[in-house]
Amino acid sequence: MANAITETVQRFTAETLKAASKQSEGCYVVPLRLRRAIKKYIRDQEDQHMKRKVSRLSESFNAIKDVNLQLTASTARELIEDPLKYVGSSKRWKITSNYGDIGFKYRDDQTIAYVASRMPAVFSACHRILTEVKRRLPEFTPTKVLDFGAGTGSAFWALREVWPNSVKVVNLIEPSQSMQRAGQSLIKDLKNLPHIQSYGSLQALNQTFSKPDRKDARKHDLVIASYVLGEIPSFKDRITIVRQLWDLTQDVLILMEPGTPHGSDIISQVRSHILWMEKRKSRKLEKASDQTSKDLMTQKCGAHIVAPCPHDGACPLDNSGKYCHFVQRLQRTTSQLAYKQSNGIPLRGFEDEKFSYVVFRRGPRPSETWPLDGMKFDTLKEQRAKMTPEDFESDYDDQTDSEPEDNVEEKKLVKYESDIDEPYATSETDSEEETSQETTRADLGSGWGRIIFSPIKRGKRVEMDVCRATNQDGTEGRFERVIVTKSKNPTLHHQARRSLWGDLWPF
Repeated sequence: MANAITETVQRFTAETLKAASKQSEGCYVVPLRLRRAIKKYIRDQEDQHMKRKVSRLSESFNAIKDVNLQLTASTARELIEDPLKYVGSSKRWKITSNYGDIGFKYRDDQTIAYVASRMPAVFSACHRILTEVKRRLPEFTPTKVLDFGAGTGSAFWALREVWPNSVKVVNLIEPSQSMQRAGQSLIKDLKNLPHIQSYGSLQALNQTFSKPDRKDARKHDLVIASYVLGEIPSFKDRITIVRQLWDLTQDVLILMEPGTPHGSDIISQVRSHILWMEKRKSRKLEKASDQTSKDLMTQKCGAHIVAPCPHDGACPLDNSGKYCHFVQRLQRTTSQLAYKQSNGIPLRGFEDEKFSYVVFRRGPRPSETWPLDGMKFDTLKEQRAKMTPEDFESDYDDQTDSEPEDNVEEKKLVKYESDIDEPYATSETDSEEETSQETTRADLGSGWGRIIFSPIKRGKRVEMDVCRATNQDGTEGRFERVIVTKSKNPTLHHQARRSLWGDLWPF
């Protein structure tokens, strides 16, 4: 499909192509200021039974997951057969407990256990997603943010790391008063905070915008809902919530869930619904005869996926027996090492947080030339014909050097010296210096595929499962196995050897 474009100009070199494709992160180290805040919060609670509470919290999560999986699928079937059936009921979030009819209600002891055991991992997953959004959308600098299901503030802390200066207003929605108190305690020593307002429900937020002079203020540049939709067991209520969140979104909406089959199904369902809803709206406006409606369609209608999907078609993994999820490795904090149980076996110094997510942006997908258009690659035989004796020596050294990416799990991770020796201050002036690295970005055109699961590296051959678009406008996609060999394309083979689960792959 990319060959249909003629007279294309090469946009990337081998090095910039590799940099643009890189989206995964290595073993992430939780920022010092957050580690200190968590440790100070736990110390202030003076809890002597933390390990038992962490264990009970894990059991509660499993119980909620089991209940959700046992719910009838009739609502889902009805929505697929008649997508408009529940449009009229999309006016409120039904709350009899905290989240949905059988949702999880956080008590004080469960909140403390959550901060000690789960918050660093959830923060790391949020940071991984927000970092990719910033990398793919360099012009996007949110000033007003809505965090739905904010919990203890994992997403807020990630926002502070990724956009430390641009965020001015943050609206938090969290029904649990215990979670709200914990979140406020964790950030009380931070400086230069944006204006933060907490609400117990979407209804309470919408009431503040009910006045005529405030209707324009209801839109947010960024809306994020992390690890919350799975706690709403009713499929109807999930769709209701997502429709309301999309209505509050001015630009970008991020939804993320645990990287389980159930979490992936939730993301797939809401992804399909929002795309269907926007396509239906576009079709209605296309039929309008007046110029005002057509201008409105050009400016505000439509939606496309920023990540992880490279296309806006049906998910090719649906009904395939596989599920779309990703992983972020993080170095465990001292609180996690102290309170997590391991059945008598010493805990590893790291853990892998698996997550599923989708990032929507309003408007049609940009039309871009594909990254490999205009690029020419030599075969291994052609490369060797051009090599000098010095190049042969360098090539030999590259082959004999070990590749750290293949042995990352075997590395022994050291403890945080800061957690052991440094005081409990949480002043941002003592934190690590922020680093910024300018790299060539991958555009949002349909020419970038996504590597799903870990690549299989066998000598001079690399096999990757890639989700990719099949047409130029990105309306259709498929899941395929890509095989790269060193003999046919040593340049792309070198990139494939260093590609990880979650990275992009150029076409």
